[in-house]
Amino acid sequence: MGDLARIFKAYDVRGVVPDEFDEETAEAVGAAFAEVTGARTAVVGRDMRASSEPLAAAFARGAASRGADVIDIGLASTDMLYYASGSLGLPGVMFTASHNPARYNGMKMCRAGAVPIGGDTGLTEIRDRAAELLAAGTGGIGGSGGGTVSRRDLLRGYADHLRTLVDLSGIRPLRVVVDAGNGMGGHTVPTVFDGLPLELTALYFELDGGFPNHEANPLEPENLRDLQKAVLDTGADIGLAFDGDADRCWVVDERGESVSPSAITALVAVRELAKRPGARIIHNLITSRSVPEIVAEHGGEPVRTRVGHSFIKAEMAGTGAVFGGEHSAHYYFRDFWSADTGMLAALHVLAALGEQDRPLSDLLAAYTRYAASGEINSTVADQAAAVERVRERFAARDGVTFDELDGLTVSGPGWWFNLRPSNTEPLLRLNAEAADEIQMAAIRDEVLAVVRS
Repeated sequence: MGDLARIFKAYDVRGVVPDEFDEETAEAVGAAFAEVTGARTAVVGRDMRASSEPLAAAFARGAASRGADVIDIGLASTDMLYYASGSLGLPGVMFTASHNPARYNGMKMCRAGAVPIGGDTGLTEIRDRAAELLAAGTGGIGGSGGGTVSRRDLLRGYADHLRTLVDLSGIRPLRVVVDAGNGMGGHTVPTVFDGLPLELTALYFELDGGFPNHEANPLEPENLRDLQKAVLDTGADIGLAFDGDADRCWVVDERGESVSPSAITALVAVRELAKRPGARIIHNLITSRSVPEIVAEHGGEPVRTRVGHSFIKAEMAGTGAVFGGEHSAHYYFRDFWSADTGMLAALHVLAALGEQDRPLSDLLAAYTRYAASGEINSTVADQAAAVERVRERFAARDGVTFDELDGLTVSGPGWWFNLRPSNTEPLLRLNAEAADEIQMAAIRDEVLAVVRS
């Protein structure tokens, strides 16, 4: 039996298989999901991990035992599951542990229309009901409620839908390297790119949940090295790296240089504003200050929010924003049920690059204005005390302001930093930005010295 208290997080379910998350647990969660959501039909997708297929099948049994029909779409990226939920108007569950190591698996859940289910919107109730079923024994989970399980292939529909949102038919031919990291990008990219004027060099497209080449986490620089080398070796115009469930996309330019997701957010925002002048654009509080500046300069209304997809999606729904971007390379589109899809962001970048003749580094120069530290983690036993020490250090300085929307944001003349505790680990996360590299490094190092003292 799994450990529900450990594996249910604020936004999803994630744990080590089978120690924390096993088939009995998945079956109980399936039954609880059907009961709590009242779903008469649900859609289920899975990534390439060895444990994903049996866990998804167990979930389907549990949901069917409560009378829910289950549509199994098989292998899918997480944004393909969102497409299924949105296009079919059904609640859905994706079995994936995203970029986590091979021994992990998990679930991302949504209501019809890809509306996320989080701790405040049903996930806690699903956890508690699953715990009751597990406590009652297998008899509490089993039985037949008459639900059925059927298969449906939605890969071509997903690809066709994305290509209705971004037109690449008229772009100049581009040489593209894609590193799928043995994750679900290897399943979706060939179909999405099929017939486009793209010369594709494929790295690690073989689906393998053991991740034999490198972790499928493009936020870690070492996981980009093969892609960067391949871009230079092939003379490619652009490199793209997807994480394990292919809902995030990281970009590398023609020089093999990593591109900040803030620059991608600004570029895509400008493209969306060209279609919808004056629209709202969401950015979280640790994206570059260049993002709200550029949005405002192009007539849009920037909306700042906390870090995390549940907050972004809530703001998207509440404000009617057309697009949102995060520092973590998650990109959200109103045209995609306000869900995140790295693939659609990648198509926007390819279109922007192919619609003009300059190299990607030149194109993106207009969207990169400041020096940023990236996210730096520090292991701290007493996070609150460390944050208070930082506040005291900067409190007496002229022109300094404090903001506690999410952690502590400190802003001064030409610089800012955010210090934010992890929700799940004894970590403090630092992001700093300044007008130039020297000023940024000075602020970064001063904050880290206080935090780690």
